[in-house]
Amino acid sequence: MNIAIILSGGTGTRMKLSRPKQYLEIQGKPIIGFCLDLFERSDRIDKIVVVCHPDWKDYVADYAKAQKISKLCAFAESGDTRQESLYNGLKACEGVATDDSVVLIHDAARPNLEEDLIDRLLALDGYDGAMPVIGVKDTVYFSNDGSEITNLLDRDKLFAGQAPESFLFGKYYAVHNAVSTEELKKTRGSSEIAFRHGLKIKLVEGDENNYKITTTADLEKFEMQKSGAKR
Repeated sequence: MNIAIILSGGTGTRMKLSRPKQYLEIQGKPIIGFCLDLFERSDRIDKIVVVCHPDWKDYVADYAKAQKISKLCAFAESGDTRQESLYNGLKACEGVATDDSVVLIHDAARPNLEEDLIDRLLALDGYDGAMPVIGVKDTVYFSNDGSEITNLLDRDKLFAGQAPESFLFGKYYAVHNAVSTEELKKTRGSSEIAFRHGLKIKLVEGDENNYKITTTADLEKFEMQKSGAKR
């Protein structure tokens, strides 16, 4: 079984919007709706779990009902950090997932996910998880204090991670059950905690168009894409 966990607990404070960005409507559809619709259509995804603030649970449930999102099986409450929200999503999978199920962790603010990337992430081939990456194009420098170059880095060995990321449920959940709350709070990426605790993570080709809507410019770019597609 493959379960998509959509992380939708962001507050959108950086963009100073009237509502969290994942609930802004573009062409009559909330941004999270693009993710829900894709997972509903996908033959590779069996169930969907949404992690969100309680204030937005009814909004998501109403959208799912109206659009006949039949795979939505559970909600989980968002935590103080992304990884704590993710952990709550894993807990919501109990009773549905088995140890060898695959969970696909996705951000609601990444509405351009394509089916072929899902396919690549679910082909674990003996690995414990998989992460989509894109090569770093700019030269990257390391600095201890931000005021001078401390070290040079090999750009050919650097990769920018994206979401979704996929993991074997049993092993990934066991890691979260074992770590401290402090470690969860300090964790920034889904694969970071997996790698730190010995899980073997495969890198797969990412997608430049699978960007996260983080800034106003990102939002305007997505709006233009959708309006162009409609025309």
